Amino acid sequence: MGSGYVMDFSNRTFSEFFRESARVDIYDDKYSKNGDSKARRLRAFIEMESDAVVGKSIADLLEYWRYKAQQPSAKEQALAQRAGDLVERLLGKPMQRRDSAEEFLKQDFGAFSLQKVQVTGALVPILEARVAEAIRCLKADSPLAVIFHCGSILEGLLLGVASANPRDFNQAQASPKDKSGVVKPLYEWSLASFIDVACELGYLKLDVKKFSHALRDFRNYIHPYEQMSSGFKPDRHTAEICLQVLKAAVASLGGERKQ
Repeated sequence: MGSGYVMDFSNRTFSEFFRESARVDIYDDKYSKNGDSKARRLRAFIEMESDAVVGKSIADLLEYWRYKAQQPSAKEQALAQRAGDLVERLLGKPMQRRDSAEEFLKQDFGAFSLQKVQVTGALVPILEARVAEAIRCLKADSPLAVIFHCGSILEGLLLGVASANPRDFNQAQASPKDKSGVVKPLYEWSLASFIDVACELGYLKLDVKKFSHALRDFRNYIHPYEQMSSGFKPDRHTAEICLQVLKAAVASLGGERKQ
């Protein structure tokens, strides 16, 4: 954390993470005693809070890192092991790997409706037809088709939201830029970029970003050689997570997210 950053957290997502994990406002003045960067605030949090609170938050950070680090290096794995050992000392018990994916799948995001999402009305029937087809594909045990549909639906929704709020999306820290540093036109953004920026701006919650690996790369998997080189093997569980990510995103974008 020498740069002052903590993983890929923006100020907004960093604040949201600590509200959910530790029930604290990480941007409270008391956490700025070492400086105002995210890394310095995290160090102050570690110094000031109880072992139990710090242990839980480090465990949550590890969970978040594991879902993002698809191919961690040997050095990163060693650091993760040291962090896990630290959690065990702080909590006074062995660290249990929680199946966060199963917890995510159990969440209820309410009725699935695209009507309140900020996109052009003509697009809604098209996306609704794709949602219905994705559900049929899941029932037919066709996981790759589910991923393709969910990825295209979410990309369409986020492009619509970004087109309605171009200034916010173009000025975001995570907005993709060309070699000269100019923000790319929205039609050139990848789904991964849309998700990153939407999370930074608060349109989406962190769990969408956390569980969206397969969805973010859905275009690559259309090409068999890309799928072969990545070693990606979709199954029903992956498809169910992708559909749940889409449900969570729709609830957030429609302003109906209850958790």
